[in-house]
Amino acid sequence: MSVVKVLELVGESPESWQEAASRAVTEAARTVDNITGVEVCNWTANVEQGRIVQYKANVKVAFTVDPDRRRV
Repeated sequence: MSVVKVLELVGESPESWQEAASRAVTEAARTVDNITGVEVCNWTANVEQGRIVQYKANVKVAFTVDPDRRRV
């Protein structure tokens, strides 16, 4: 039986919400193994002078826990 953990993250991008979500997953993958999925929970943005300047994606990243890796 596997165990799945979920991290909540916020990704940011000056380009798009899709890139913001992708950046969150990419950053998580730098230190987390076995990522199996992502859920986008919310899209937000910063606005200046009537224009979007920063896209933000609140995401939940799921990963399986390695049963052979235990803290002692």
